Amino acid sequence: MPARLSQLDPSPAVEVADRVTASARTTESRVSPVDIDGWIKGKRDQPFESTVITLDELAEPTGWRTADTGNLEHHTGRFYTVEGLHVTTNHGHVGEWWQPILVQRDIAILGIIAKEFDGVLHFLLQAKMEPGNVDMVQLSPTVQATSSNYLGVHGGRPARYVDYFREPGRGRTVVDILQSEQGSWFHLKRNRNVVVEVTDDVPVHEDFCWLTLGQIRLLLQQPNVINMDARTVLGCLPIAGPAGGGTFGSAESGGRHTMTEVLSWFTGRKSEHELSARLVPMNSVVGWRRDADRISPAGHGNFSIVGVRTHAETREVHSWQQPLLAPHGVGLAGLVVRHIGGMPHALVRAEVLPGNRDTVEIGPTVRFMMEDYPHTPADRRPEFLDYLLSARKGVRYDVVQSEEGGRFLHAETRYLVVQDDDFPLEVPPDFLWATAEQLMALQRHSYNLSIEARTLLLCLNNL
Repeated sequence: MPARLSQLDPSPAVEVADRVTASARTTESRVSPVDIDGWIKGKRDQPFESTVITLDELAEPTGWRTADTGNLEHHTGRFYTVEGLHVTTNHGHVGEWWQPILVQRDIAILGIIAKEFDGVLHFLLQAKMEPGNVDMVQLSPTVQATSSNYLGVHGGRPARYVDYFREPGRGRTVVDILQSEQGSWFHLKRNRNVVVEVTDDVPVHEDFCWLTLGQIRLLLQQPNVINMDARTVLGCLPIAGPAGGGTFGSAESGGRHTMTEVLSWFTGRKSEHELSARLVPMNSVVGWRRDADRISPAGHGNFSIVGVRTHAETREVHSWQQPLLAPHGVGLAGLVVRHIGGMPHALVRAEVLPGNRDTVEIGPTVRFMMEDYPHTPADRRPEFLDYLLSARKGVRYDVVQSEEGGRFLHAETRYLVVQDDDFPLEVPPDFLWATAEQLMALQRHSYNLSIEARTLLLCLNNL
């Protein structure tokens, strides 16, 4: 029988945070693979296929098609579409542009099952193949599936463990938040980030394993192992303060700004910046061209739309084709941190992106596609970009991680944290010094922190 809510003693946030923190400090476990790196390598050494094909080859009777509008869409009308976007804004150096964008109205479940073993919280992660993944297989949440997937629109088998997140009472909810994803490439996308703790035995399929947060923390030091969806869910977990006994989320404790001031700054940035993002037919998008192979910028640009053909025996459907957004080069998400009044602070930025649900989200100090660097005059580069690129001292984290492999082809971001306790306190209006506690408090609510900021906060909290 599944554990009902009454079988799990209710715990205050402090107790959950202390248990999560204890898990983060535990790097060995009898229920995890003895050789985690070897286990992952074994999952990657399978006969997967992910081959770039022309967009014309997507035109299958039961697959993807090009509509009269030029949009790419699935014949079922589900999953997602590739459409055009016309943007005007009073923010930044460019006031108007056109681009393709991914439109996904399905809300995916990004769900992780948690369970205690030997008094330590473990998290059930999946070795999941995605067609756009670097190295093909990365560790994902227990369930990473859109409603189109878990309702079987593709005609394949159901997603494993999805009932833990769809059936009430299967466990105690630790986290359950709708969060956004890349506002440059997705239009108003949101996914359900959820962690459910259970007490029952959970049958573990061969492509899944239990890991402590400490083991996951070590894997975050390696490139392209913990996937984007696992990072965003794990980043929502409460953790304890440095001395324990309290949540790392007491947002009014001694920061440069009070939480009221942080919220006022955020609201002010939303009020200051205007942006109109209107979906338009793909065949009306200015400055882009479509040929048999791909949709690409007519001049310089930082991504294209391509097709892929995929085969994976481990997936719900073994073979399929789909369009993917293919970035041109690696992105940078950089965060400057320093101590102010003895407390660690992060320099965050109000980021205006066309796919954001409320125009502005709180992003890292810098987010930039490095492919654009040679084409961007020095006076038009983001503030503090050159500072971060030239940093040699105080580098706390510097690892390349993958973005969503189910929608992007080999999308990689260099996540960089630089500590500089002499960095100026006075910063431009779009920037703010916030404590980790304040950022954690903001992250407990939807659409406040960008996907890149959430990854960096996870890495920062695990340093």
